[in-house]
Amino acid sequence: MSITKHNWTKEEIIAIYNKPLMDLLYEAASIHREHHDPNVVQVSTLLSIKTGGCPEDCGYCPQAARYHTDIQGNDLMTVSQVKAQALRAKSNGSSRVCMGAAWRNVKDGEEFDQVLEMVRTINKLDMEVCCTLGMLTENQAQRLAEAGLYAYNHNLDTSEDYYKEVISTRGFEDRLQTIENVRKTNVTVCSGGIIGMGESIEDRAGMLVALSTLNPQPESVPINALVAVEGTPMENEKPVEIWEMIRMVATTRIVMPETQVRLSAGRTEMSREGQAMCFFAGANSIFAGDKLLTTPNPDVNEDMKMFETLGLIPQKPFIKIMQPTTVEAEDSQFQSLGEKPKWTRPGHQIERNLEASTKGK
Repeated sequence: MSITKHNWTKEEIIAIYNKPLMDLLYEAASIHREHHDPNVVQVSTLLSIKTGGCPEDCGYCPQAARYHTDIQGNDLMTVSQVKAQALRAKSNGSSRVCMGAAWRNVKDGEEFDQVLEMVRTINKLDMEVCCTLGMLTENQAQRLAEAGLYAYNHNLDTSEDYYKEVISTRGFEDRLQTIENVRKTNVTVCSGGIIGMGESIEDRAGMLVALSTLNPQPESVPINALVAVEGTPMENEKPVEIWEMIRMVATTRIVMPETQVRLSAGRTEMSREGQAMCFFAGANSIFAGDKLLTTPNPDVNEDMKMFETLGLIPQKPFIKIMQPTTVEAEDSQFQSLGEKPKWTRPGHQIERNLEASTKGK
């Protein structure tokens, strides 16, 4: 039985990533089978509950207000709209709903109260609930936990070194602080990143060092391939080759053996054979539905055909950790504090982000 290691070095991870592919796949698949059922894959649905208008300058994101993309923004969805989408996702085989809002950070008030009610509603449907809402304080994390949140997603995106080439409006340390705030509750952590943003293999390894040295390691690690959207600073980045995704998934599986490795954005560019290799290498979760927040995603019926071909079974909810108990708003021990935390703004400038923000004006 492989032992979870928390002191991986960048050099060790690079050596794993660069192994001959057949050796890498064999090691990853062997570790995967020690800790997971290789024929079970979780199907999750990612729902954008508030789209566009984000004040951040993430170079990969079409939801940033400063870039000129064709994303149609919308205000926060209603609880009834979210419930209808969750029921649809459940009928299509999803066991988890992840709700994303294009916010820099969570702000106490009416909209956050509405999100808490969404969490309560979906948890009562016996589905795992995940949220990605930006930075949040310990008290806000406790309120989400009381509502019945199963997981909180807050990606590191890339290595700490390369982070400053992607985002200038928030600091890498704020990402880690948010994860630490979530860890003070019973909510599980979902944190991963994106490859194909112009980073080096060393940067990919650096991201895995940051994730794997967390103790405990994240219960979920999404591995995304950049979807280059016109109007963003990264619109001209070349697509990630499938071999890069396979290597990244396999390396993640070896470094974090008990983690759910999520094959996330970029699947529309992957063949069934390529995705099968990723599952063999240790991926055991996908996002279903026609969109991942704002970018295209394979049709759920195509995914189910792929599952049938590969003999894969959708994972039931609450297999890893038991279902949280929902505390109603009137019984909550944690109330709004009206917090106004001062999350960092590094202040440096990223040339390609500046160019994209002025383009088309």
